[in-house]
Amino acid sequence: MRSWPALDVCATDSGLLLAAVDDFSPTAAEERGDGLRLFFATTQAREAARAALAPRFDVDPIDVPDEDWVRRSQQNLAPITVGRITVAPPWAGLESGATTQASSGPESGATSVQPRAGGPSPLTIVIEASMGFGTGHHATTRLCLAAIQTIDLTDAFVLDVGTGSGVLAIAAARLGAARALGIDSDADAIGSARQNLALNAGVRHVAFEVADLMSAELPAADVVAANLTGTLLVRAAASLAGAVRPGGTLVLGGLLVHERSAVVAAFEKMALRWEKREDEWVGLSFKGPLEAERRL
Repeated sequence: MRSWPALDVCATDSGLLLAAVDDFSPTAAEERGDGLRLFFATTQAREAARAALAPRFDVDPIDVPDEDWVRRSQQNLAPITVGRITVAPPWAGLESGATTQASSGPESGATSVQPRAGGPSPLTIVIEASMGFGTGHHATTRLCLAAIQTIDLTDAFVLDVGTGSGVLAIAAARLGAARALGIDSDADAIGSARQNLALNAGVRHVAFEVADLMSAELPAADVVAANLTGTLLVRAAASLAGAVRPGGTLVLGGLLVHERSAVVAAFEKMALRWEKREDEWVGLSFKGPLEAERRL
């Protein structure tokens, strides 16, 4: 059974800790009583983060069996609703693709949806707990889910960069996209995304592929969503912006409040059209220039 390299870090300010570890690309963060448990894709990444954090924080390395993490997650995760979309674990008993209101109250722990009269019906997406962000319980995922619901996805091709659990690509298809492609450099994440796709009966024209953002040539898409880190968004700005078709939309997540200015500056040729904050996290949506504007 696979074990995940992790660090238990004592910290009173989780935002400060997350900012300090951002360069080492943690794959997930689990709140604990006195701080956070940070997970990493490789032991090398964990040890590099440990060396950087040790002078400022009380840090203990640990290897967490994947089954143990999922078991604890299953005990604690309830359905989460963002706009029209409810993201639910398989054991919640909500049918994938359902257009009925999510249940509410202390028994379910779900957030209820109250659609406006005559408005679009709510949707349910089934996502199983895994090590990647994407169950909807992390602010970055919720911000991206909110952002894509501000866009008309009818007949669009959506590219989900750093797909993780695949939730954004699956959500895009449920919201009317003609096709969605999720890419991630982590083969385990792609395996998880494909399993989640299988849990969502009726979702068509969604694919997941292993690809490295920094070396792969991204396909042109009407909507590009990238829920990464602030540092990586700045580093990959040219590639991400270049993948947006003329007049298309770029959705960004995973950046902290203090990283906002640098990220916005990196995408200065695009127009900022939407912004939302949750705790210390920021979600952004940009409109790409039209073809004629690109040639100026």
